[in-house]
Amino acid sequence: MQLQFPVTVIDQLDEEQLSKWHDFYGVNADRPRFVEEGIWRRTQQKETASNSGWTGEGDARRRIVHYWHQYGLVDTTAAPALAMQQMYVYHSVAAPQAEIDEAWEQNHAMLTEGGWKQTGPGRFELGDLRVHMIRVEEHPEDLRAGRRLPQDYEVIDTTFTSVNTYPPRAIRRRPWEVLSHGVRVKDTPGQPVYADNLAQLTDFLPFQVEVGCGVSYEAGIPPLHRLHEIYHVNEIEDEQLRKGFTFVLAPGRDPLLAEMFLDTENKVGELSDMYRACFEAEVTPALHALKRMEEAGHMVGPFITNNFDALGARAGFEEQFMRRYDQRIPPVTFHPDAKALVVIGLHADRRQVAKRAREAGLQVFIVDPEGFPRPDGSWFEYPLEAPQTGDVVVRQTAADAISELEQLLNLRADKA
Repeated sequence: MQLQFPVTVIDQLDEEQLSKWHDFYGVNADRPRFVEEGIWRRTQQKETASNSGWTGEGDARRRIVHYWHQYGLVDTTAAPALAMQQMYVYHSVAAPQAEIDEAWEQNHAMLTEGGWKQTGPGRFELGDLRVHMIRVEEHPEDLRAGRRLPQDYEVIDTTFTSVNTYPPRAIRRRPWEVLSHGVRVKDTPGQPVYADNLAQLTDFLPFQVEVGCGVSYEAGIPPLHRLHEIYHVNEIEDEQLRKGFTFVLAPGRDPLLAEMFLDTENKVGELSDMYRACFEAEVTPALHALKRMEEAGHMVGPFITNNFDALGARAGFEEQFMRRYDQRIPPVTFHPDAKALVVIGLHADRRQVAKRAREAGLQVFIVDPEGFPRPDGSWFEYPLEAPQTGDVVVRQTAADAISELEQLLNLRADKA
């Protein structure tokens, strides 16, 4: 097999797609979105016992996955194509020596079975793809950070790169910097007020918004767990109900490495699924409605977002991007006239903007259905992590809540 880069993601873009690329994704956009990146670190420790299987100090398994891909336009015989131009996947696993011994042999066996050609110590290639695999008793990044794994532990690092791909050192070190920040600590929920809709918001105008993946999901973009599936971050305990999960930590027959080694061409194609979905998604009615509210003076900017899909920018908003891997948040720009922050479809750890809004005296409204439909049609409860006392929570989808809010504001304007 001769896997070649660039790898086509969407062939022969039409004029509208080309304009979309140049305006919102390419190097001339307000924020270049031609890079897609993700980091997961899964550690076996007391704080993660329910998901990692930690039972005592001897359990210190660790798995890090980091990807960094670059996209761009490539010429074809007809119209340009959107392609993955550079691919980088880093995989690091720490485990007891006996498990590492077994995994090391399995990895080499899979490389042979997959048709990879060895080009040097720990180095293999398949078409335009390269693999570098090393095994160490003490990882240099652990020594740098003063971390010590149990004495019988070892580490295997596996790095996949497309030909002529050399991520900067700062990029390559990023997952280790994330690891150094430790396990995310969950917030303690308060006693928020639950409301049927956003009617109370009409007393706190103008408002600002912060959006999460709920808006993107309504545009047809897969939720974050799709990336968890692609990179095999967690194992779902109940696949049918998508309920409960454990970390993928065992080094033997690692599912991500197995797919990369044995089904390389198909797997590389799958790595661009999320980027393709973001590019092909259309701006939703809810986003258009928010833009109309901004134009009417009910909403003020900037548009605070945790999403990398550019839907906010494509709807005409000035985006302020919040997603960070260091669990810290850049300065937030609250408009001086804003009286409320509406947080739409945002779960778990993306909560610092709301915290700062409360400190700034803004009323916080949270729009989230707090669940999703199961495959059998029943409802799976997915509570918000930590709405606080004084917040107003509206258990609606973005589509329903924003549509109803626009109607309420129009009625108010008619009465005025």
